[in-house]
Amino acid sequence: MHENLKKTRKYIPHLVAGFCAMIFVDSLRYKFTNAPETQVIFGTLDAWSSSLGAPGLFAQSGLFSQYVIGSAELVAASLLIVGILPALRRLQSIGFVLALAIMSGAVSFHLFTPLGIDPNHDGGGLFVAAMVIWLSSLTMVVVRRKQLLSIGCGLLGVLKDKS
Repeated sequence: MHENLKKTRKYIPHLVAGFCAMIFVDSLRYKFTNAPETQVIFGTLDAWSSSLGAPGLFAQSGLFSQYVIGSAELVAASLLIVGILPALRRLQSIGFVLALAIMSGAVSFHLFTPLGIDPNHDGGGLFVAAMVIWLSSLTMVVVRRKQLLSIGCGLLGVLKDKS
């Protein structure tokens, strides 16, 4: 029994990565086709940012446009999937960090702007998906903290050598 539990624990991160990647990839069809649901979300956010003196921030050509966010989600999904391969495992950890960052923004915008948790009247499904990815990514970042610390130290070492 102990051996089966050990094997199962080995595959859980990859199942979580696949699940998060699926949600990210599924959302791309809305962002990259300028679907009405996406127009509502990014239009609401752009109107809000305009009221704060930052017009165009969430517009189609803005710094946080649906295309920029969608591209970041595509990169995160790609890292999560390719990280299933043992030789590229570290990329999966980086994918979880990126997913956590993206979803931290999404959850914050749902909670602290006029967007709200149900902007498309879907019963809050989009918000729930963001929370699931956020919690899953946070959990995996904690689980893989030693590996991520090693990656960070390695990067710092490389940067130190360059200066």
